[in-house]
Amino acid sequence: MAIRPRRAKVDVASPSASPEALLGHYRDMLLIRRFEEKAGQLYGMGLIAGFCHLYIGQEAVVVGMQAAIGGGDSVITSYRDHGHMLACGMDPKGVMAELTGRAGGYSKGKGGSMHMFSREKNFYGGHGIVGAQVPLGTGLAFAHKYRKDGGVCLAYLGDGAVNQGQVYESFNMAALWKLPLIVIVENNKYGMGTSVERASASTELYRRGEAYGIPGRPVDGMDVLAVKAAGDEAVAHARSGKGPFVLEMKTYRYRGHSMSDPAKYRSKEEVSRMRSEHDPIDQLRRKLETEGIADEARFKDIDREVKAIVTEAAEFAQTSPEPDPAELWTDILLPA
Repeated sequence: MAIRPRRAKVDVASPSASPEALLGHYRDMLLIRRFEEKAGQLYGMGLIAGFCHLYIGQEAVVVGMQAAIGGGDSVITSYRDHGHMLACGMDPKGVMAELTGRAGGYSKGKGGSMHMFSREKNFYGGHGIVGAQVPLGTGLAFAHKYRKDGGVCLAYLGDGAVNQGQVYESFNMAALWKLPLIVIVENNKYGMGTSVERASASTELYRRGEAYGIPGRPVDGMDVLAVKAAGDEAVAHARSGKGPFVLEMKTYRYRGHSMSDPAKYRSKEEVSRMRSEHDPIDQLRRKLETEGIADEARFKDIDREVKAIVTEAAEFAQTSPEPDPAELWTDILLPA
């Protein structure tokens, strides 16, 4: 009989936060949720082509981590990236226009869902190659240390990508040079259609940096305040010169791996249970109600505001012109 690896206790503590911060977290998560729902609709209408990976269910991770960093820090992630862009403050209109391949998009309509960037917001992608963003994030962390600007880099990856060899080469270098790198493993339980238990000999993903002396911890990725608390700890560690830190966010995606994935590898009951018992937005809403911070009227106001933003983004995306054919020859490296 196989010995199952020990499961670590997940931190579920929700530290106190100001009413303004709590409402901000709620709004930011709701914006990502409504944006992704609209993106799914546009994909179904044939207005978004290619791959499209939605972030529905995982909103607490990026919102909590973004609240733990400052304006001089950098962010890089994989192809499930729309939520990260919005959390970084990128314009929803530009993000949606890129999804529809329009000139008004962040990559001029040439990057699509997986490849958007904003130097202004210190967001460095959106990368389609599995795990490739981790060595790039290590480079960003090196730049922060080299420039002595006090910045840290957040590098997000999934539980499937965590088994890539380049991830561990990056761990070694980041630990060797004590780079200000925070690796956030978004463990949503399935790498494409394969469960983490079937893909990883060790499922305690936060321990993957131990061989290099990198500390880590598991986090309830469905609780935005638990994420924020863990993010504060990791950022303080990295910013103080102690080197990298690994956070394993135990989260869940409600949709398939991509829009073309029917997700038959899990039961409807499993998804329904996660939504009813652990939804990050519903959990925070209950907290806001219990503490008397917001009532039904306030929630409706926030929902109206968010829906208006998403509607405007969708309209902009559909009316923005397509890229000029001459754009085929821009932003590329041509041989001499």
